[in-house]
Amino acid sequence: MLASSFVLLKGIGQSSERRLWQEGILDWASFLRSPTLPGISSARKEWYDQELAVAQSHLEKGDARFFSTCLKSREHWRLFESFRPRALYLDIETTGMSAQEGHVTVVGLYRNGHMMSLVRGETLTEDRLHAELEQTDILITFFGSGFDIPYLQAKFPRLNFKKPHFDLCFAARRLGMQGGLKSIERQVQIARETDVMGLDGWEAVRLWRQWRAGDEAARTLLLKYNEADTRNLEPLASLIYDQMVARFGPSSVGFPPARRREPSEVAL
Repeated sequence: MLASSFVLLKGIGQSSERRLWQEGILDWASFLRSPTLPGISSARKEWYDQELAVAQSHLEKGDARFFSTCLKSREHWRLFESFRPRALYLDIETTGMSAQEGHVTVVGLYRNGHMMSLVRGETLTEDRLHAELEQTDILITFFGSGFDIPYLQAKFPRLNFKKPHFDLCFAARRLGMQGGLKSIERQVQIARETDVMGLDGWEAVRLWRQWRAGDEAARTLLLKYNEADTRNLEPLASLIYDQMVARFGPSSVGFPPARRREPSEVAL
């Protein structure tokens, strides 16, 4: 999907991008192969060719951060497939208070089939989080841009979150899905184990307090709950990405028309 994205070019929005797809220009390669395009002057076409060549070079180098600056945050979902091998699924638990007054209790990190639970007072440190973020090309969260990332930034100000961020909450809204993470999981039939079904963020606060009071079973359940929140982001991201491609990608406009329109018929 990333190599089919033209909205990274200045002056091309989603409607112009869709018109390009309708003209049969389905990716950067076909754009570059075309000597002329309807509604695009030769000078602008030359400039766009240069910009796409630069983008192609950054994609080949695996430079995800380049695309986080030239794509709006709501379009970062387009990077998911290209940078999936270095995606980091992240979910946090807190003491239930604001970032100014409260604390992060657990940070769940999941990548390439490996789950890591960083716990306050044990393994949760700024250095450890920094090391994990340095290995990350794209962050995957559910409402992380509204909660998890700002909270972490407030508690660990040296962390660098200037990375592409695929926030599943807002992508799900664009697809018409309503409710929180657990509700959407049920809608798309992503399962949880019985002992963590029905638990939510406030239960996580209660479990933390119980553990701090000496209940080891509460710690186990808290970590299992956070793991479910974190691991389930992976199948949900795959499902939402596929639906976003179907709804907003080239396939949503069908195949090129039989007759190629004249430049005067298309304005970009």
